[in-house]
Amino acid sequence: MSHSHSHAPGESHTHSHGPPQPQPQPQALPTADPAFLAVIEADFRPVTLTVAADNTTLLCESHKLEKCSACNLDYVNLNRLSKILAQNPNLKAPPPGNVISKNLSQAVNNTKEEGNAFYKMHKHREALGRYTMAASIAVQRPPWESNQLMREELSTVISNRSASYFESEDYISALADAETVIAIRRNWSKGHFRKARALVGLGALDEAIEALQVGLAFEPNNAELSAYLQDVQGMMKGGRQS
Repeated sequence: MSHSHSHAPGESHTHSHGPPQPQPQPQALPTADPAFLAVIEADFRPVTLTVAADNTTLLCESHKLEKCSACNLDYVNLNRLSKILAQNPNLKAPPPGNVISKNLSQAVNNTKEEGNAFYKMHKHREALGRYTMAASIAVQRPPWESNQLMREELSTVISNRSASYFESEDYISALADAETVIAIRRNWSKGHFRKARALVGLGALDEAIEALQVGLAFEPNNAELSAYLQDVQGMMKGGRQS
Protein backbone atom coordinates (compact mmCIF):
# COMPACT_ATOMS: atom_id res chain seq x y z
CA MET A 1 0.00 0.00 0.00
CA SER A 2 1.32 3.47 -0.93
CA HIS A 3 0.04 7.01 -0.87
CA SER A 4 1.28 10.56 -1.22
CA HIS A 5 0.96 13.54 1.02
CA SER A 6 2.61 16.92 1.52
CA HIS A 7 5.33 17.47 4.09
CA ALA A 8 5.96 21.16 3.48
CA PRO A 9 4.62 23.84 1.09
CA GLY A 10 5.44 22.69 -2.43
CA GLU A 11 6.90 19.31 -1.36
CA SER A 12 5.41 15.86 -1.61
CA HIS A 13 6.62 12.25 -1.94
CA THR A 14 5.32 8.72 -1.82
CA HIS A 15 6.29 5.89 0.49
CA SER A 16 5.03 2.45 1.42
CA HIS A 17 3.61 1.19 4.68
CA GLY A 18 4.21 -2.47 5.48
CA PRO A 19 1.79 -4.66 7.33
CA PRO A 20 1.05 -3.50 10.86
CA GLN A 21 3.63 -4.71 13.38
CA PRO A 22 2.34 -6.79 16.27
CA GLN A 23 2.44 -4.97 19.61
CA PRO A 24 4.55 -6.59 22.37
CA GLN A 25 2.41 -8.34 24.90
CA PRO A 26 2.96 -7.45 28.56
CA GLN A 27 4.77 -10.24 30.40
CA ALA A 28 2.54 -12.03 32.86
CA LEU A 29 3.75 -12.05 36.44
CA PRO A 30 4.37 -15.50 37.93
CA THR A 31 1.68 -16.83 40.21
CA ALA A 32 2.67 -16.79 43.88
CA ASP A 33 3.07 -20.14 45.57
CA PRO A 34 0.27 -20.40 48.19
CA ALA A 35 2.44 -22.54 50.47
CA PHE A 36 5.25 -19.98 50.32
CA LEU A 37 2.79 -17.17 51.07
CA ALA A 38 1.51 -19.13 54.04
CA VAL A 39 5.06 -19.41 55.43
CA ILE A 40 5.54 -15.65 55.04
CA GLU A 41 2.25 -14.95 56.75
CA ALA A 42 3.12 -17.30 59.62
CA ASP A 43 6.44 -15.52 60.22
CA PHE A 44 5.10 -12.00 59.70
CA ARG A 45 5.36 -9.84 62.79
CA PRO A 46 4.35 -6.17 62.50
CA VAL A 47 6.71 -3.76 64.21
CA THR A 48 6.75 -0.06 64.89
CA LEU A 49 9.72 1.81 63.50
CA THR A 50 10.93 5.28 62.66
CA VAL A 51 13.10 6.65 59.84
CA ALA A 52 16.13 8.73 60.78
CA ALA A 53 16.78 12.21 59.40
CA ASP A 54 18.99 10.83 56.61
CA ASN A 55 15.93 8.99 55.18
CA THR A 56 17.98 5.80 54.76
CA THR A 57 18.23 4.50 58.33
CA LEU A 58 15.54 2.58 60.20
CA LEU A 59 15.41 2.75 63.99
CA CYS A 60 13.20 1.22 66.65
CA GLU A 61 10.50 3.68 67.54
CA SER A 62 10.83 3.43 71.32
CA HIS A 63 14.58 3.86 71.76
CA LYS A 64 15.76 5.22 68.37
CA LEU A 65 18.31 2.42 68.05
CA GLU A 66 19.47 0.62 64.91
CA LYS A 67 19.85 -2.59 66.92
CA CYS A 68 17.67 -2.80 70.00
CA SER A 69 17.63 -5.84 72.28
CA ALA A 70 14.69 -4.47 74.27
CA CYS A 71 12.53 -4.31 71.14
CA ASN A 72 14.16 -7.43 69.64
CA LEU A 73 14.87 -5.51 66.41
CA ASP A 74 17.99 -5.44 64.24
CA TYR A 75 18.07 -3.15 61.22
CA VAL A 76 21.88 -3.15 60.79
CA ASN A 77 22.02 -5.22 57.60
CA LEU A 78 18.93 -3.64 56.11
CA ASN A 79 20.31 -0.16 56.77
CA ARG A 80 23.64 -1.11 55.23
CA LEU A 81 21.89 -2.17 52.03
CA SER A 82 19.77 0.98 52.13
CA LYS A 83 22.85 3.21 52.35
CA ILE A 84 24.58 1.38 49.49
CA LEU A 85 21.56 1.87 47.24
CA ALA A 86 21.18 5.52 48.30
CA GLN A 87 24.83 6.20 47.46
CA ASN A 88 24.39 4.62 44.02
CA PRO A 89 21.28 6.29 42.57
CA ASN A 90 21.92 4.88 39.08
CA LEU A 91 21.77 1.33 40.37
CA LYS A 92 18.28 0.24 39.40
CA ALA A 93 18.63 -3.17 41.00
CA PRO A 94 21.46 -5.16 42.61
CA PRO A 95 23.76 -6.46 39.85
CA PRO A 96 24.58 -10.16 39.49
CA GLY A 97 27.02 -11.72 41.93
CA ASN A 98 29.85 -11.84 39.38
CA VAL A 99 30.02 -8.03 39.39
CA ILE A 100 32.96 -7.04 41.60
CA SER A 101 33.92 -3.68 43.10
CA LYS A 102 37.40 -3.42 41.62
CA ASN A 103 38.18 -0.25 43.57
CA LEU A 104 37.43 -2.03 46.83
CA SER A 105 39.63 -4.99 45.86
CA GLN A 106 42.44 -2.59 45.02
CA ALA A 107 42.03 -0.77 48.33
CA VAL A 108 42.20 -4.07 50.24
CA ASN A 109 45.28 -5.21 48.35
CA ASN A 110 47.11 -1.88 48.59
CA THR A 111 46.50 -1.61 52.34
CA LYS A 112 47.56 -5.22 52.85
CA GLU A 113 50.78 -4.60 50.89
CA GLU A 114 51.53 -1.58 53.08
CA GLY A 115 51.20 -3.91 56.06
CA ASN A 116 53.51 -6.43 54.39
CA ALA A 117 56.12 -3.73 53.87
CA PHE A 118 56.00 -2.79 57.57
CA TYR A 119 56.17 -6.49 58.51
CA LYS A 120 59.36 -6.98 56.50
CA MET A 121 60.87 -3.98 58.29
CA HIS A 122 59.87 -5.55 61.65
CA LYS A 123 57.57 -2.60 62.35
CA HIS A 124 54.81 -4.80 63.66
CA ARG A 125 52.70 -2.13 65.34
CA GLU A 126 52.37 -0.33 62.02
CA ALA A 127 51.80 -3.60 60.20
CA LEU A 128 48.99 -4.56 62.58
CA GLY A 129 47.30 -1.23 61.94
CA ARG A 130 47.40 -1.68 58.16
CA TYR A 131 46.18 -5.26 58.32
CA THR A 132 43.30 -4.22 60.58
CA MET A 133 42.36 -1.45 58.16
CA ALA A 134 42.52 -3.85 55.20
CA ALA A 135 40.20 -6.24 57.04
CA SER A 136 37.70 -3.47 57.74
CA ILE A 137 37.70 -2.58 54.02
CA ALA A 138 37.28 -6.22 52.96
CA VAL A 139 34.05 -6.67 54.94
CA GLN A 140 32.45 -3.64 53.27
CA ARG A 141 31.57 -5.54 50.10
CA PRO A 142 27.94 -5.11 49.03
CA PRO A 143 25.84 -8.12 50.03
CA TRP A 144 25.13 -9.09 46.40
CA GLU A 145 28.82 -9.59 45.56
CA SER A 146 30.56 -12.95 45.74
CA ASN A 147 30.94 -14.06 49.33
CA GLN A 148 33.87 -16.27 48.31
CA LEU A 149 35.95 -13.26 47.27
CA MET A 150 35.35 -11.55 50.61
CA ARG A 151 36.36 -14.73 52.43
CA GLU A 152 39.60 -15.01 50.46
CA GLU A 153 40.57 -11.38 50.96
CA LEU A 154 39.64 -11.32 54.64
CA SER A 155 41.31 -14.63 55.50
CA THR A 156 44.56 -13.54 53.81
CA VAL A 157 44.67 -10.26 55.70
CA ILE A 158 43.82 -11.85 59.07
CA SER A 159 46.42 -14.56 58.46
CA ASN A 160 49.06 -11.88 57.90
CA ARG A 161 47.93 -10.10 61.05
CA SER A 162 48.26 -13.36 63.00
CA ALA A 163 51.87 -13.62 61.78
CA SER A 164 52.54 -10.05 62.92
CA TYR A 165 51.05 -10.76 66.35
CA PHE A 166 53.26 -13.84 66.58
CA GLU A 167 56.39 -11.82 65.79
CA SER A 168 55.27 -9.35 68.48
CA GLU A 169 55.07 -12.31 70.90
CA ASP A 170 51.36 -11.69 71.42
CA TYR A 171 50.54 -15.37 71.03
CA ILE A 172 46.97 -15.13 72.33
CA SER A 173 46.04 -12.60 69.63
CA ALA A 174 47.93 -14.64 67.05
CA LEU A 175 45.89 -17.70 68.02
CA ALA A 176 42.60 -15.77 67.93
CA ASP A 177 43.34 -14.53 64.41
CA ALA A 178 44.36 -18.01 63.29
CA GLU A 179 41.06 -19.41 64.60
CA THR A 180 39.23 -16.67 62.69
CA VAL A 181 41.03 -17.62 59.49
CA ILE A 182 40.04 -21.26 59.96
CA ALA A 183 36.42 -20.30 60.63
CA ILE A 184 36.32 -18.25 57.42
CA ARG A 185 38.30 -20.61 55.18
CA ARG A 186 38.69 -23.98 56.86
CA ASN A 187 40.34 -25.87 54.00
CA TRP A 188 43.17 -23.30 53.59
CA SER A 189 46.46 -24.57 55.02
CA LYS A 190 47.70 -21.18 56.21
CA GLY A 191 45.13 -20.89 58.99
CA HIS A 192 46.20 -24.22 60.49
CA PHE A 193 49.85 -23.27 60.15
CA ARG A 194 49.27 -19.94 61.95
CA LYS A 195 47.33 -21.74 64.68
CA ALA A 196 50.15 -24.23 65.21
CA ARG A 197 52.76 -21.47 65.46
CA ALA A 198 50.70 -19.56 68.01
CA LEU A 199 50.22 -22.74 70.07
CA VAL A 200 53.96 -23.39 69.97
CA GLY A 201 54.47 -19.86 71.24
CA LEU A 202 52.12 -20.68 74.10
CA GLY A 203 53.98 -23.93 74.81
CA ALA A 204 51.05 -26.15 73.77
CA LEU A 205 53.00 -28.52 71.54
CA ASP A 206 50.44 -31.35 71.60
CA GLU A 207 47.71 -29.00 70.39
CA ALA A 208 50.06 -27.56 67.76
CA ILE A 209 50.60 -31.05 66.36
CA GLU A 210 46.83 -31.61 66.25
CA ALA A 211 46.38 -28.31 64.37
CA LEU A 212 48.98 -29.34 61.80
CA GLN A 213 47.40 -32.75 61.37
CA VAL A 214 44.01 -31.15 60.70
CA GLY A 215 45.61 -28.92 58.06
CA LEU A 216 47.31 -31.91 56.45
CA ALA A 217 43.94 -33.68 56.28
CA PHE A 218 42.90 -30.95 53.84
CA GLU A 219 46.26 -30.71 52.04
CA PRO A 220 48.23 -33.95 52.56
CA ASN A 221 51.11 -32.80 50.34
CA ASN A 222 51.55 -29.34 51.86
CA ALA A 223 55.30 -28.93 52.37
CA GLU A 224 55.01 -26.09 54.90
CA LEU A 225 52.71 -28.02 57.21
CA SER A 226 54.75 -31.23 56.90
CA ALA A 227 58.03 -29.49 57.66
CA TYR A 228 56.63 -27.64 60.65
CA LEU A 229 55.06 -30.85 61.97
CA GLN A 230 58.52 -32.45 61.99
CA ASP A 231 59.92 -29.38 63.76
CA VAL A 232 57.28 -29.51 66.49
CA GLN A 233 57.68 -33.25 66.94
CA GLY A 234 61.40 -32.63 67.29
CA MET A 235 60.69 -30.02 69.97
CA MET A 236 58.61 -32.54 71.90
CA LYS A 237 61.32 -35.20 71.72
CA GLY A 238 63.94 -32.70 72.85
CA GLY A 239 61.76 -31.64 75.76
CA ARG A 240 61.24 -35.23 76.89
CA GLN A 241 64.94 -36.03 76.67
CA SER A 242 65.87 -33.00 78.75
